[in-house]
Amino acid sequence: MKIKNIIYTLLIIGFVGFIGYRIASNKAKNSEPKDKEGKDKPITVTGIVVLPKTFDNNLSLSGSIEANEQIEIRSEVSGIVEGIYFQEGSNVSKGQLLFKVNDTELKAQLTQTSTKEGLAAENERRAKLLLQKEAISQEEYDFARADYKSAQAQTQLIKAQIAKTAVRAPFSGKIGLRSISPGTYITPTVLVAKLVNSSKLKITFSIPEKYASQVKTNTTLSFTVEGSDEKFTAKVYAIEPEVAITTRTLQVRAITENSQGKLLPGTFANVLLPLSVIKDAIVVPTEAIVPVQNGKKVYISKNGMAKEIMVETANRTDASILVLSGLKAGDTLLTSGVMSLKDEAPIKVILNSKN
Repeated sequence: MKIKNIIYTLLIIGFVGFIGYRIASNKAKNSEPKDKEGKDKPITVTGIVVLPKTFDNNLSLSGSIEANEQIEIRSEVSGIVEGIYFQEGSNVSKGQLLFKVNDTELKAQLTQTSTKEGLAAENERRAKLLLQKEAISQEEYDFARADYKSAQAQTQLIKAQIAKTAVRAPFSGKIGLRSISPGTYITPTVLVAKLVNSSKLKITFSIPEKYASQVKTNTTLSFTVEGSDEKFTAKVYAIEPEVAITTRTLQVRAITENSQGKLLPGTFANVLLPLSVIKDAIVVPTEAIVPVQNGKKVYISKNGMAKEIMVETANRTDASILVLSGLKAGDTLLTSGVMSLKDEAPIKVILNSKN
């Protein structure tokens, strides 16, 4: 019995509390500000008159900085390194000797093939004289000539291999850290060092396909890098001929001067790419835009009431956003208190002269 009494008591207390809550809610609702006719008092908001203006359509992107030219220095032949002729981290000139592989064995082979070539050349000369005297057949002469040409080719091959033992810089640039020492047995798989030409740098970035038609070569763009407030400029010089199917983006490449060495290959760049300039554009403050499930909306003032308008937007800056559809010039756009507004709510608009 005691348990039943306790349960009944709790139910009665809960019922009484619910009734009290409803009474208090009704009082609070009835106490809201009303005008003389009993209608809700207008909410004071700020707004601006939408005016068309010229909009510099800039696209903010992320890119990567790469060296204008860079290669891995390797030897094309195997052998013992007999000399290294560069300093790590130094600048080298095009054609400068970087290191030399021992070529003693190859020179011996060259002497052997040169001797064979000389003998084959003499045999070919004699065979030619005999052919003219019809002492031998054309076939015998052709064999002698083929032996001579083969010996010539073998000599040229050895000379080419000897030339490869002297590794030279293919272009001017800065060479990195070496991984060999004099006396190292080197093969073509061994990485000796990296050579980088960073006097000019490439900035590679991708843009959404909807902007593909607006990007042109020779367009000047600006970019910044992490750790520096300085703005750098670059010029678009190459555009990929097709949109990547997987990402639906178009790859673009620009080039910039780096004679002072302020930029390093491999870093990220914050790119600001100028697109077409839009005249008579509708540009509104970002705080006027209200994100909703189906897109974005704004509120305008119409006959003293807030009217909800769905809009389509495009590029944005820190303070403003480009509206493609939904608004028109002359609309009074509400810019404050929009998050708590409702459609058809009474409002009192204070116009902001700064637009």
